[in-house]
Amino acid sequence: MTDPLAPPHVPVPTAEQLAWQALETGMFVHYGLNTFAGLEWSDGTLPAASFDPAGLDARDWVSTAVAMGARYLVLTAKHHDGFCLWPTDTTDYSVRSSPWRGGRGDVVEEVAAACREAGIGLGLYLSPWDRNAACYPDPVAYSAFYTRQLTELCTRYGDLVELWFDGAGSEGYRYDWDAIMAVADEHQPQAMVFNMGRPTIRWVGNEDGLAADPNSYAVAGTKLSQYTDVRAELGDALYLPPECDVSLRRGWFWHPDDEPKTLEHLLAIHERSVGLGANLLLNVPPTTSGTVDPADAARVAEYGAEVGRRYGRPVTLTPTRVDGRWRAEAPAPTAVDVVELREDLTRGQRVTGFRVLAGGSELAAGASIGHRRLVPVPRSRLEELVVELDGPGAVLAGVALHDTGVTRRPQIPEGYTAPTERPDDH
Repeated sequence: MTDPLAPPHVPVPTAEQLAWQALETGMFVHYGLNTFAGLEWSDGTLPAASFDPAGLDARDWVSTAVAMGARYLVLTAKHHDGFCLWPTDTTDYSVRSSPWRGGRGDVVEEVAAACREAGIGLGLYLSPWDRNAACYPDPVAYSAFYTRQLTELCTRYGDLVELWFDGAGSEGYRYDWDAIMAVADEHQPQAMVFNMGRPTIRWVGNEDGLAADPNSYAVAGTKLSQYTDVRAELGDALYLPPECDVSLRRGWFWHPDDEPKTLEHLLAIHERSVGLGANLLLNVPPTTSGTVDPADAARVAEYGAEVGRRYGRPVTLTPTRVDGRWRAEAPAPTAVDVVELREDLTRGQRVTGFRVLAGGSELAAGASIGHRRLVPVPRSRLEELVVELDGPGAVLAGVALHDTGVTRRPQIPEGYTAPTERPDDH
């Protein structure tokens, strides 16, 4: 007999998904022929010989990631133009055909080694759309080509935390995702799969780095790109926590006339991504010389330091359930202006609403909690607070108090959105 009081079934995360969510922040790196041509997208006809960074320094990239607080780095091993940053055996359109390192270089290997040395994870972006591959119009031939490329990436560079598949340009194309996922399952079963094929994480749905409240981990479909309304329908709802991708600059590739976002803008993105229980993937594009622009490095280091200052010294409390509500006590009255809540996700995301109360007054409320929720509250000194949860089977896993000293929450600049038009193809 079914228990009428049993909580409803919801999708349950794997241990690998929970471990990925605990990483919280990653650094995206867009680099390739577009960097040297001053383009965002190119059509696969730029000469491979134009890739020639004089001072490419993967350690510089990774040290920038560490300074911003990133725990993983995702590299564009192949963008839509088809140019490969590793010496692939599938095409001549790669670093092997460039003058860089005398044609014997491997950007992916240098980045992988730098990540290992720094102790952060590595993810790789392999664009499904390939504007250079002559076999692309033939889905069967291209499947063999693409799975060979993915196999190379999955077997040459150690453990990967993420495989990043971008749906731009792929609308209407039928990829052999069973074959593609078989490669991932065999060689990198622990890696998260971004948004396509058999995804284990999903795109948040915009390139501004912004999640919403509620931030739902259980979804039955994913949006493929910002250029159409096409969705990949998944059938039953799956546990797919979102990743918020956004570039430090307006473009994804480095342009000399662009500039980094302000510190306030980055902090507002942080609160609307990590602060809403999503992962943040912040793109920092290296220059034509192969190093990070000093202005960019300074800005993300400033961002990392400020996030650490605001949230790096929490007063951690252990919540206990009393009369259907969760109580948490501090050892002494504590200054607080942000309350951090964490949900027990081992049985899936179950919170559908919450309220934070102190002294009988409601301080704040919201819809979802998820991995981590940063909740601004009126500045006060608290010794005890109460959290009420909605949702069958919802469990509060943790509470922390932060004294950020911020009197005004950071704001997204008025009228700001990332460009949504397709860039020129020439």
